[in-house]
Amino acid sequence: MRLRRSMLGTLAVLLVGTLALSACGREGTPTGSGSGGAGSEGPAAPTYEVAENVTVVDSPTFARMQQRGRVIVGVKNDQPGLGQFDPTTNTYSGFDIEIARMIAANLGFDPKTEIDYVVVQSAAREDAISRGDVDYYVGTYTINDKRKERVGFAGPYFVAGQDLLVKKDNTDITGPQTLQGKTVCSVTGSTPIQRVREQNLTQNIVEFQTYSQCVDQLLQGQVDAVTTDDAILKGYAAQNPDQLKVVGQTFSEEPYGVGVPHDDIALRTKINEILQASYDDGTWQQIYDATLGKSGLPASPPPIAQS
Repeated sequence: MRLRRSMLGTLAVLLVGTLALSACGREGTPTGSGSGGAGSEGPAAPTYEVAENVTVVDSPTFARMQQRGRVIVGVKNDQPGLGQFDPTTNTYSGFDIEIARMIAANLGFDPKTEIDYVVVQSAAREDAISRGDVDYYVGTYTINDKRKERVGFAGPYFVAGQDLLVKKDNTDITGPQTLQGKTVCSVTGSTPIQRVREQNLTQNIVEFQTYSQCVDQLLQGQVDAVTTDDAILKGYAAQNPDQLKVVGQTFSEEPYGVGVPHDDIALRTKINEILQASYDDGTWQQIYDATLGKSGLPASPPPIAQS
């Protein structure tokens, strides 16, 4: 199925309730050109025409969407360039948010008025999907075999990898092999910081509860690099393109998928068709260029999984 597009207006968020470890809201397309953060310049995110007469035979999740007349999408709200909520404008923005909107439009739901966004923390994602708290989840959700025991995945729609965020004028750090003697920051207990330790990349490690704290330390010159998935780092670089850059030498592979109920094969197949269409007609590239692409690093859509 090919995407069709229509202009999206800017609507305010209406918060409609909370879930355990989550928060829910409705809103439309963010104002400005794309989702790269306040003051960022660059191409605008694409607009999406709502598909008509959509059917997804044998999908209980889609049947609930139709009966409800709305889509409930699980997202993140604290990742610049990916999934971020701005309380000053009451809007969600980012690459993942645009992917979620594009999927909704192609399932026959208006992204302006017929999406409820539910913020689900990482540890609660499988529970939220399996309980039916969300219809699908788009939020830096790495596909792996353990998670596949409880949920299904469409995609991948992006393949991330652990990378390094440094000052724009830094010429010393060109990859993980150049970290010896440098101070590296990441989130406490995260897989990226564990990898730094296990590979003995440096002995100088600083940990905080959030990546934003690490980025603040980097901007202040207290650390030399921040490490996590390059998609997250691209978001921070897009917010501060004159001060920060992503090194661009990944040393892991993290395929991001759209989480769906485990046994809803029909919905997973339909979303894969929507993603493939967005790859073929250039919509995916427009979404990337308007969000993570503002970091200055190119990317291309990955192949859709066959299983």
